[in-house]
Amino acid sequence: MKPSTSVLAIRPSSTTIATAPAIRPFLCARQYATQNSLGTTAQPGPRRRKVTAFNDDGRVPWNQLSAGEKTARATQQSFNFGLVIVGIVLTGGVTYFLWSDVFSPDGKTAQFNRAVDKIREDARCLEILGRGKKISAHGDETFNSWRRARPVSSMNRQDPDGTEHLLMHFYVQGPKDNGTVRLHMFKRPDMSEFEYKYLFLDVKGHERIYLEKQDESKVKGKKQLSFFGIKW
Repeated sequence: MKPSTSVLAIRPSSTTIATAPAIRPFLCARQYATQNSLGTTAQPGPRRRKVTAFNDDGRVPWNQLSAGEKTARATQQSFNFGLVIVGIVLTGGVTYFLWSDVFSPDGKTAQFNRAVDKIREDARCLEILGRGKKISAHGDETFNSWRRARPVSSMNRQDPDGTEHLLMHFYVQGPKDNGTVRLHMFKRPDMSEFEYKYLFLDVKGHERIYLEKQDESKVKGKKQLSFFGIKW
């Protein structure tokens, strides 16, 4: 027998042929992705709105403001400061008014209430006006029928020597009749509270009733001398 010789033919593997072309797109894609990631620059953030005197909320730091924006912030802060000052002044004015006219013992409201109480407790007034609890007091007549809305006429003035004067008139009405009340009070610099110069009630058809009347001799004290029209 003759030995048989066979030649093995080596064929290229299909996997090798198929793999070579597949590597190229992968490498290209990887290379493209790497270049793209390295070549791009960061996108700028959103631009802030311009600061004005109307939309400034203080969030933007002072060193980041332009000259015009700094002027707008200064204008807004000056306006707000002005509003605070006006509010303080108005609050102080209202507080002073409430104290001097309502809550102060020497205020107009307090003197008005004391005068009304004197009338309600005076037997002569009760005889003409009627029962004390039924007597009401109010100011000048207005279009408003609500008596509490009728303002009481009063005046404060001060003499050159520092004496303060309070003049007031109002109206009282009782079950029997009605009348007008007038008072004049004064307080010299050496006095701690007001005193009556007069307080009287006028009712039509009746004699004037004085509830308080100043004794002129006690007030003046020593009689002043007069020489050539000059008082000494």
